[in-house]
Amino acid sequence: MNWAVLSSVFLLATFKFMFSAVPGVVGNVPFLHTYLAMISGAIISSGLFYFMAELFMKLSHKRAVKKRLEQEKKGIPVKVKKKFTRINKLIVRIKLRIGIYGIAFWAPLFLSIPIGSAVVAKFYGKKLITFPLMVVGILVNGLLVVYLTYIFD
Repeated sequence: MNWAVLSSVFLLATFKFMFSAVPGVVGNVPFLHTYLAMISGAIISSGLFYFMAELFMKLSHKRAVKKRLEQEKKGIPVKVKKKFTRINKLIVRIKLRIGIYGIAFWAPLFLSIPIGSAVVAKFYGKKLITFPLMVVGILVNGLLVVYLTYIFD
C-alpha cells in the first residue's frame, strides 16, 4: 500500500474533491483504497467547515462592523454596498430551483469542500438533514468521480 499517494488523495480531497482521485490512478493504488481515502478526507473537511461556518460568518461580520466604525471615526465616508446584486439574484434563483437536496448534494463537488460546506451551512444550517445529505452526496459523487477517473485512465 502506497501511503504517500493515499495521503495526497486524502489531503487533496479536503479541498478540491473533484480532482482528488487522480493521484490514486497515477500511483497505481487500488480503486477501493482511493475511494476510501477520498471520501474520508472530504467528509472530515466538510464536517469541519460546515460546523465552523457560523463562527466564520460571525467573525467576518464583527470585522466588517469594526472596519466601518473605524472609517466613521476617521471621517472617511462609508460606502454602502448594494444588497441586491446580480450575483445575489443568481444565488437566490439557484436556491429556489434546486433546493436543499441539490445544494447539499452538488455544492461540495462543484465549488470545493470548504466553500460548498459553508454555502450549505449558510442556506440550510438549521435543518438537521443538511449534513447527512452532504455526506450522502460525497459518497455518491466520490464513487462516480473515482469510477470515471479509473475508467478513463
